[in-house]
Amino acid sequence: MWRWEPDTGTIDARFDSQAEAEEWLTEHYPDLQDEGVGEVTLLEGDRVVYGPMSLDPA
Repeated sequence: MWRWEPDTGTIDARFDSQAEAEEWLTEHYPDLQDEGVGEVTLLEGDRVVYGPMSLDPA
């Protein structure tokens, strides 16, 4: 599950594997930036796999 920040409500997507989640993020990265998402965190249940990861292009 990816968690987006800034927190504009809980938005998440569920995946069968970390690789699938990362592939999805790669495909949707520009759209997330356009929507004002500044960072994402990959979660497995309540456990943080990694993040927060900035989506800032700089």
